[in-house]
Amino acid sequence: MNPFFNAMGGGMGGSPMLGQFQQFMQQMRGKDPNAMIQEMVQSGRISQQQLDQVQQQAQQMQGMFEGLRGMFGK
Repeated sequence: MNPFFNAMGGGMGGSPMLGQFQQFMQQMRGKDPNAMIQEMVQSGRISQQQLDQVQQQAQQMQGMFEGLRGMFGK
């Protein structure tokens, strides 16, 4: 068995984490993620600085994934 598959709730019954992710995806269906982020900043749930940090981390991760994609010829 694949340990990652098991950790993500594959096989018997699923995991609470996978169930929460599926619930989150259903709640987000049809919504504009950028509008949601702006609402969070405006309401004070997150600061502009936190948003900037997360966006910077996402860009770094995107670069890493692009590098991996190149390694596998896709």
